Amino acid sequence: MTVFLNPYLGFRDQAREALDFYHGVLGGELKTMTFAEGGMAQDPSDADKIMHGQVQTAAGLLLMASDAPASMPTPTESSISVSLSGDDEDVLTGYWNGLAEGATVIEPLTKAPWGDTFGMLTDRFGVTWLVNISGSAA
Repeated sequence: MTVFLNPYLGFRDQAREALDFYHGVLGGELKTMTFAEGGMAQDPSDADKIMHGQVQTAAGLLLMASDAPASMPTPTESSISVSLSGDDEDVLTGYWNGLAEGATVIEPLTKAPWGDTFGMLTDRFGVTWLVNISGSAA
């Protein structure tokens, strides 16, 4: 038996653009379904919006996103952040560099007091990301 916990990001009209961006950063496979394709376009303005989309990588990362239909309130900020961590410095630094494009850097990706390399940013879609690269304490 397997259980997964996956971030699911909510947007009003930017899910396709965000998923394309995350796919460019993370790689892997991008899948999307519009409200029209899912038979759920109750409002004609929702037809081309993303009902469900996901980026899944060979390394096991899974990031999901959707647009809110016109009948639902616009998603607002939450206290959730997305964290990428591990010991593959090249891969995680590449993710950081990609996510940093157009982002607001909160903490630069630098050596942290606990011995890891850590950085935090809010990407151009308003999503906060934490990147922690495991390392030994100095």
